[in-house]
Amino acid sequence: MTWKISKEFDFCYGHRVWSQELNKDFSVDGCLKCRHLHGHQGKIVIYLEANQLKNGMVTDFNHLNWFKAFLDDVLDHKFIIDINDPLFATMLPHYANKINLIEFEQGFKIPDLTLIKEEPHYIYEMYEGFVIVDFVPTSENLSAWLLGIAQNKMAHLDIKVSHIEFYETPKSKSIVYA
Repeated sequence: MTWKISKEFDFCYGHRVWSQELNKDFSVDGCLKCRHLHGHQGKIVIYLEANQLKNGMVTDFNHLNWFKAFLDDVLDHKFIIDINDPLFATMLPHYANKINLIEFEQGFKIPDLTLIKEEPHYIYEMYEGFVIVDFVPTSENLSAWLLGIAQNKMAHLDIKVSHIEFYETPKSKSIVYA
């Protein structure tokens, strides 16, 4: 037997899909809206599975509280930008050289805010809202990134993350399997 459990998480984020291309034969128009700066109310469903239960459970749902904290602390109300985005230097001019970024083991960076502590508060607030990744932040890439983070953490409990569903909107989602 195999058991599966899932838990849903909501967060708000902004991004830009600078690599977007459309085939005009399949789209209503050629407008590349995802290239614009825009935001979403995202939802992530994480699925855990096990071939045997421990204490009658795949794992306790509380063992996913760390994931909620990660989403809240790192991504919620932040703008996710690809370090290779042609607009990177325009959007983060103080960090245009792509150095002075603090790197995290989960595969993202943030600006080192100590370098701009003398700037006006609105400049500081702008920079503290960026999460920098090294991939185009599409729902597919974000779901794969989050799957890897979840797999690494849940492996400490010998729990398998089977897949993640990433809802960019209530009607549009991507799914990535381990």
